[in-house]
Amino acid sequence: MKKLSRKDAYGKESPGVGEKLNRYLRRNAEGMDVPVSRRVRGTAGPSAGTPSLKERFFKKKKKGAESRTEGNPSSGTNRSVKERRERRVSWVFLSPSLIGVSLFFIVPFIVVIYYSLIDNPIRHRFVGLSNYGRVLRNEAFRVAVGNTLKFSVVAVPLAVGLSLLLAVVMEQRLPWKSRFRSFFLSPMMVPTASVIMIWQILFHYNGLVNVFLGNFSGAKIDWLKSSYAQVPIILLFLWKNLGYNMILFMSGLANIPKDQIEVARLESATEFQIFWLIKIRYLSSTIMFVTIMSLINSFKVFREIYLMAGDYPYDALYMLQHFMNNTFKSLDYQKLSSAAVLMAIFMIVVIGILFLTEDWFGRDLE
Repeated sequence: MKKLSRKDAYGKESPGVGEKLNRYLRRNAEGMDVPVSRRVRGTAGPSAGTPSLKERFFKKKKKGAESRTEGNPSSGTNRSVKERRERRVSWVFLSPSLIGVSLFFIVPFIVVIYYSLIDNPIRHRFVGLSNYGRVLRNEAFRVAVGNTLKFSVVAVPLAVGLSLLLAVVMEQRLPWKSRFRSFFLSPMMVPTASVIMIWQILFHYNGLVNVFLGNFSGAKIDWLKSSYAQVPIILLFLWKNLGYNMILFMSGLANIPKDQIEVARLESATEFQIFWLIKIRYLSSTIMFVTIMSLINSFKVFREIYLMAGDYPYDALYMLQHFMNNTFKSLDYQKLSSAAVLMAIFMIVVIGILFLTEDWFGRDLE
């Protein structure tokens, strides 16, 4: 039988398909394309132990790489030089931020700690922890801390819970959803002085709230000079922060994997189970962030209370910021610094507990 062949560009005959197939079968029979492990066990032909073309190619390539590495010992040095150069460039770009944080946060806090350990800024005599004991025995400090804690314990959970509820409601297909969202964000654009004026009109002794309550009971409440004094401040705090927190929760809900919710629905899970076992788990980091921001904002209600009740308000409205402000006016730096350090330690402990709780709650998430 005549073999099929063809001529290449130079006029020479090249082997046909049949001849190529015969060559391949012959090489396979001789064991040239059989793996080494099989040839060692004796399953190959007379050429057992001879590496295949593929193995010889990779072995040659690896040997060439090793020879290049041995012949160029400066390659590792060049890599280390490049890494050091990149590290220096990174520190150059980070240096403005580090300098700013050091000048405006770290150094002043170190100065505050120093002032809390001396008797006065003139003699600079070290007195240890006596300033802290003096602050803790101060009656005004105790009242301020108690009122601040009471306000934070009530206002912060309400701000987090209500904003999460609003975000879940806004996630549904509601008519005029964009208008509702704009309505809850509008307090962020209203000046504080205007809000205080509206609140004074609402919660004055002869204000609209007492007029409305008078239709059900004849007694009026002096909101800013009674045990109910924190109620208007809590309502003002919620009105100002719910919109911002709601947007954060809506962003977190949008990032929850939809396939897990669909699988849960296919498994006949209820909406409450989906919310508690899936959505809350994925929102753990968002909840922690919103809680920390709300806690920080709860310590900053001094501006609203100051505009509504002045430097020395009713006892129920005397917050820690009032104590700080009045101590600063009296130039008692030691007491002021000690109170600031105690407040910082309290915040560090609370935020650390929040971080540990979030880490435990979302530990099984990727």
